[in-house]
Amino acid sequence: MTFFKILAVLAAISGGIFWYLRKIWFYRDPVRVAPQEEGAILAPADGKVVYIKPFRHGEVVAEKLGRPIPIEEIMKAPGFGDRGWVVGIYMSPLDVHFNYAPIDARVENMVHTPARVNLPMVDLWEYIRLTYLRRAVDLFSHRYRLVNERLTIFLRGRDIQLAIVEIADKFVNKINCFISPGQAVTRGQKVSFIERGSQVDLVIFREDVEFAVRVGQQVYGARTVVARYRPAGGVEQ
Repeated sequence: MTFFKILAVLAAISGGIFWYLRKIWFYRDPVRVAPQEEGAILAPADGKVVYIKPFRHGEVVAEKLGRPIPIEEIMKAPGFGDRGWVVGIYMSPLDVHFNYAPIDARVENMVHTPARVNLPMVDLWEYIRLTYLRRAVDLFSHRYRLVNERLTIFLRGRDIQLAIVEIADKFVNKINCFISPGQAVTRGQKVSFIERGSQVDLVIFREDVEFAVRVGQQVYGARTVVARYRPAGGVEQ
């Protein structure tokens, strides 16, 4: 009887921990003070940097897929140019799931692309590496990046243009967006919330940027400087 009582207590504790993590911890909204550094591009989300890749002539090279990937195929819409960088940030269930504006900008456009079915982003071993071992896994060549539901937010700053591509995982119910086209946003402002494990691609339509992060690094939305560029003069607006 004592053994079963212990099992019951352990089950109750485990259930309580799971409920807390799923219903409270997952939806936490920490206060973030964005650094006001001129020419800084902040992380749009918490998570692990899984790739930093250049694109030229509108295409990113994907060795495992055996073909270049048009940047428009990732965004599902035309962008601001055909050269720049794409940074992938994988958000595990342990990360904060609010997304943030990387710069002061105006929302140029927003494109929602539904999917017939969302593919799982990672297999079990990749999930363990990313979530618990906190190790980087290159996810660029995975098929979900091209077929899963996504919301692409195009931001026009004073001297730079960006796109935030929010890609839903298999079990994501919806992407909640807090902004609309034509709206001005400030760096560090919350722009959306995406449930469970998901991914955010930051597309930078400018080649001459200096990266402040590396693949495998943990970043924090509205806090971590991902890259820096030289403004033409003044701050973004």
